[in-house]
Amino acid sequence: MFSLFLITPLKLMLLGLVAILGFTIFRYSWVAFSGQSDRGRFLRALALTISAVVLVIISNHMLLFWAAWTSVSLSLHRLILFYPERPRAQLAAHKKFLLARLSELLLGVALLLLHYHFQTSYISEVIAQMPFAGSHLDLKIAAVLLAVVALIKCAQLPIHGWLIQVVEAPTPVSALLHAGIVNLGGILLLFFAPVLAASSSACWLLIVWAGLSTVIAGLVSTTRISIKVKLAWSTSSQMGLMLVEIALGLYEMALLHLFAHSFYKAYSFLNSGSAVNNYLATQLSGEFKPKVRHWTLALVLAIAILALAQWQFTVTNSMAAAMLVLFALAALILPSVTRLDSATAVRLLITLVVACALLAFYTTAKHHLVVLMGLDAPLNHSADNLVAMFFVALFVFSMALQYWPHVRWVKRLFIWLNAGAYLDEWATRLTLKLWPSQSLLELQHAHLSLKTEAKQ
Repeated sequence: MFSLFLITPLKLMLLGLVAILGFTIFRYSWVAFSGQSDRGRFLRALALTISAVVLVIISNHMLLFWAAWTSVSLSLHRLILFYPERPRAQLAAHKKFLLARLSELLLGVALLLLHYHFQTSYISEVIAQMPFAGSHLDLKIAAVLLAVVALIKCAQLPIHGWLIQVVEAPTPVSALLHAGIVNLGGILLLFFAPVLAASSSACWLLIVWAGLSTVIAGLVSTTRISIKVKLAWSTSSQMGLMLVEIALGLYEMALLHLFAHSFYKAYSFLNSGSAVNNYLATQLSGEFKPKVRHWTLALVLAIAILALAQWQFTVTNSMAAAMLVLFALAALILPSVTRLDSATAVRLLITLVVACALLAFYTTAKHHLVVLMGLDAPLNHSADNLVAMFFVALFVFSMALQYWPHVRWVKRLFIWLNAGAYLDEWATRLTLKLWPSQSLLELQHAHLSLKTEAKQ
């Protein structure tokens, strides 16, 4: 007989992540709201949200899983509207509320289809029967619905606007949302990975939609000045990247990405108040801006390290993963080759040693996670090559925006990106037209104010 709750090695790792982030954000909130009369109300809503996330992770019954998933959104809604008098917070909460209800409806239909096909309400039994399920229309539809739910939860373009505007909420809410809640889309697909892998349509939907979101949102983030807004756009891009990794069957890479992104975003948001001091410290340190030749040298060194590691240890069989690791290594090496002085050789040697150590750690962790997670899927080489092209395009366009801003097509690209590709404006107008709220006038005022703040 199956249990309502199930603990697996994957779920244990996720519970550890939730525990660390939950404790850190709760402690930060306790101090940040000290002396305020609303501290108790905020901490209760925060604890309820974290508890709902834990329930999502450990649930093994479809109805319980769906109820917990819905509870996360409802409790988060209270946190987003903690300052209800702010029009932009109302706008974000309104759009988030509608999208959440849509995703819950689609998730419910997907779970009903799985229940109908396998005649069981237990998720573990569904996963156990998947290798013998064959190819059926109801399973393909369920996989596509799960993919759409993940895309909505991860705030992929053009339904990303609420994630950008939710910075109106208190800083701990932004940290919780960006470091944890948006990851639920990826966690959902990891839990139902065999169902997703059985549908090429669902995988291609994720690759194209999330891949384009990764590139566009990543480029838009480079045009933003506000730290929180830049981080919000970056989250949309990073979530798209995680979904692409899952669609390619690179589950262990997606899990490593999920952990790294969660810790980074939690730190970045909770430390965002020190951004000005960090910027001034960087300016006073006399840091040099890298030039194209520095990037070229960093890429050459990164290629050499990756080629040697691939020859000796087989880091990855995926071209997309190789490109991602290559650009990460180049970014790590870049500061060491930017400034040429008497300490350059020592600095570069230390950086190369650190790069090799990180690559060895990544390779070791990846191989162990493959065994620990127990998930495997054949690599689609056509999709893999397309994703690799997405990564190259993101790098090339980023370089063009940084080093050739006066070229005509780069100017046009910058204007388009600076306006957020105009996607959220269309989505906001459509949302308010189809489903206006009681505070419609305030929402419309907030929507108009977005144009004046687009350059932030």
